Amino acid sequence: MSNTPSIVVVGSVNLDLVASVPHLPVAGETVTGATLARYPGGKGANQALAARRLGADVCLCACTGRDTAADEALALLRNDGVDLSHCLADTESATGIALIAVAPDGDNQIVVAPGANRRLTPERLDLPDADALICQLEVPIETVAAAAADFSGLFCVNLAPATVVPANVLRRADVIVMNETESEFIGDAIDVCDNLVAITYGARGAVLRRRGETIAEVRPPKVDVVDATGAGDTFTAALTVGLLEDMPPAKALEFACAAAALATTRPGAQPALPWRTELNQDN
Repeated sequence: MSNTPSIVVVGSVNLDLVASVPHLPVAGETVTGATLARYPGGKGANQALAARRLGADVCLCACTGRDTAADEALALLRNDGVDLSHCLADTESATGIALIAVAPDGDNQIVVAPGANRRLTPERLDLPDADALICQLEVPIETVAAAAADFSGLFCVNLAPATVVPANVLRRADVIVMNETESEFIGDAIDVCDNLVAITYGARGAVLRRRGETIAEVRPPKVDVVDATGAGDTFTAALTVGLLEDMPPAKALEFACAAAALATTRPGAQPALPWRTELNQDN
């Protein structure tokens, strides 16, 4: 591996429509008085941009519509030097849209209309060479499975959003990342994985496990939370970058928690993603 780690991300691209609300609605409730903003998003795009800003060379394999929303959704990736040559523009679907409500304390609710993300099928996948592959679950699971089977480097899968994952994907994974809710959903199925499993708990931190035993536990630095959207994607990208840079697992976990915490201090997913120079760590 070169001094600069290379990462290919297979995943989603969305345009996020973010409503900042006085409080998150309960079922049947209408909340008014919101302010609306538009940001590039999608878990795949977020993780690609986060990895790029944290120092990796990154290529994104994704699918958007051939529409103006795609231009918005890809703008920051393009500006920050993510390789978009493997992104497809589909003529039959619109670019994915995420509807996000954000409360004053940073908590959020998210509804996604996947659109063209569903069109990233295995036969359309063209993986470039890289040191690591990152996948999430906002594209067809068959595509994730095909990518995992075809790739020979370090494979990190973020089990979000929660869904049933084939056992062969879990067995292939060198690193699995999930939050507390996703961990409860997958349950004992994770036992087929012999490698690193990271579980995040928001402001309470994260743990790193191997074969069911905790090998590291970290609490993030205290920050003033503005918007938690994208924090989990930052964590996934940072953990992968740290491991590629040969950080010990505990140090990589600390690095990931620090980056994720910083991502919550600004509004929006991609605009808030931190640069490596902003992290006060000797990495």
